Amino acid sequence: MKDQKILIIQTAFIGDVILATSLVEYVRKLFPEAQIDFFLRKGNESIMSTNPNINQLYIWDKNKNKFSALLKLIFDVRSQKYDTVINIQRFFNSGLVTALSKARTKVGFKQNPLSLFFTHKVNHQIPHKMNSSYFHEVQRNAQLIIPLINNAPIPPASALRPMLYFSPEDEMKIYDLKLPAEYFVLAPSSVWYTKQWHESKWKELIQRLSAKAKVYLIGAPTDNAYIERLYVQTNSQVINLCGGLSLRQSALLMKNALRVFVNDSAPLHLASSVNAKTTAIFCSTVAEFGYFPLSEQQQLIQLEPRLDCMPCGLHGHKQCPHKHFKCAMDISVDIVEKTI
Repeated sequence: MKDQKILIIQTAFIGDVILATSLVEYVRKLFPEAQIDFFLRKGNESIMSTNPNINQLYIWDKNKNKFSALLKLIFDVRSQKYDTVINIQRFFNSGLVTALSKARTKVGFKQNPLSLFFTHKVNHQIPHKMNSSYFHEVQRNAQLIIPLINNAPIPPASALRPMLYFSPEDEMKIYDLKLPAEYFVLAPSSVWYTKQWHESKWKELIQRLSAKAKVYLIGAPTDNAYIERLYVQTNSQVINLCGGLSLRQSALLMKNALRVFVNDSAPLHLASSVNAKTTAIFCSTVAEFGYFPLSEQQQLIQLEPRLDCMPCGLHGHKQCPHKHFKCAMDISVDIVEKTI
């Protein structure tokens, strides 16, 4: 398959695209001489822009002339005459790109509303139980290879860890921080309130960790107001890098940390991509959904025994449906700190 041209589509959010890097690696392994291109939404391109396995990126700006921009990209895709399109996303717009791609082989999940136009469909299950364990999302994505190679194996999740590649500028940015030999990295924010360990808990953990080593706090620029509430700003042991690092640079900072502390959110997958020592705090969601950490040294902390209301949803909520938020409030700082 030396001249095989393959397009992978994932137009979802940051965490989903980070996890999609695993599929890029798997496709490259199975089709070492193929041309691999990638279709994603604007804002996520930095995840793939340094990936040596990617030949071309299609960047869809959903915030500016959304549909006309999508139509133009569809024409661009059609002109490339792809042999295979692999669609990871399960929504209409990615299905439209796939259906109109003119590719000979169109693979995607049957839950996509336009999957009737695909040549091969794969069932996407959450949770997806296999024997005594549950599929990680990277394994669910890897299922899309099965129609391309008969009896293609689904590797264990540990063999499908996401992979980021760093530029010299990324390396220099971290070098300029003059990192100490020992430090912690914390990503306390989440888009969803019920996926985020409570503010009071993060505040106490930061205070305790800063007595042991330097603490670096990371997040998006929009997280800064929240992050600033979590620490005493005169504490020289706590460094707020919120908005100061790119996604790749944040991952690179995590790589050599004593420990990385995250919620069930995109930074968790950044930590997995560099095999960082990780403590993942799950509140309203559960590991069975398939988004647990993949680092060799990782620990998932969740309230045990579980509340009857857990999980309360796949993606979390803006507030606790029962108004008590015990799934976060009852996770002690002691338990989290002991994972160091």
